[in-house]
Amino acid sequence: MQEPLHRRRPTPSNPRVQRTRTRVLSVARDLLPQAGPAGLTYALLAERADVTRQTLYRHWPNRAALLFDLILEGPDLGTYPEPGDDVRVVATDWLKSLRDGISEPAIRTAVLAVTAQADHDPDSAQALTRIGQDRRAALNRLLEPSGIQIDDTEHTLLYGPVLARLFFDRDQVTDTFIDTVVAQWVTTLEQRRQPGTPQD
Repeated sequence: MQEPLHRRRPTPSNPRVQRTRTRVLSVARDLLPQAGPAGLTYALLAERADVTRQTLYRHWPNRAALLFDLILEGPDLGTYPEPGDDVRVVATDWLKSLRDGISEPAIRTAVLAVTAQADHDPDSAQALTRIGQDRRAALNRLLEPSGIQIDDTEHTLLYGPVLARLFFDRDQVTDTFIDTVVAQWVTTLEQRRQPGTPQD
């Protein structure tokens, strides 16, 4: 995946740098649901993580870069799916993993913050685009054994109902709801792959 332009990654081979980065993200994950995006200042984060603000800016030149990493480097919930040749199973497991990840308060707050800021903040807009690209690439890696690779539209058709349920309906995403979404998505996928079907 192309590296986000707004993000300068520190040298990953340096264990001390990696430990600092991991600690800061952990502290930020704890603070974000309490303080909110506006309250999670670099001054507060530096104080709580026991680092300098200069260190924070070296890792994350702006707030969007920090939220980007909070979203994509969330805690390991032990639910990430394995690659497989059954599209329905992979899509179901992937949506359950998405649901579980967004149920984490820090990730949920970060997603909403990046989305809200994207209209007026170019860094947030870029982060939002790159999050979508990263998630689609990850799903396509899981789908490789099936021989299926999905495009942007097919990706949106899969995750869109789950985000709408969570953020607009403010309702639970049950396993039954996910099964319904995946069944409709697989049908759409098959229709789009029939010869002569125009693509969006």
